[in-house]
Amino acid sequence: MSEAQSITGEQSIARELTAFQNNILVILAKEPMYGLAIKRELEDYYGTEVNHGRLYPNLDELVDLGLVEKSELDKRTNQYSLTDDGYDAVLDGITWSLSKVVTGDD
Repeated sequence: MSEAQSITGEQSIARELTAFQNNILVILAKEPMYGLAIKRELEDYYGTEVNHGRLYPNLDELVDLGLVEKSELDKRTNQYSLTDDGYDAVLDGITWSLSKVVTGDD
């Protein structure tokens, strides 16, 4: 939980995201990636094809929320990286999940 969250009691935006969006953030926590590399990582995780029509709108929403930064590598390829808020969202999601396992809270 970030300092701002602990002071205000505000919940992280990570709790409002879909599991698919949270998985994208976790993948990007490792390193910045271009869209097709993210797609491959998700396909490895889900064990099935991830359609472009699902991936790119979710990436765009994460960019709009300020969790992911999109930059142009070349005229055809965009790179995606986590912002500080994106890292905070990943850490909050992990912290929340672990608190449920460790404490058994609902």
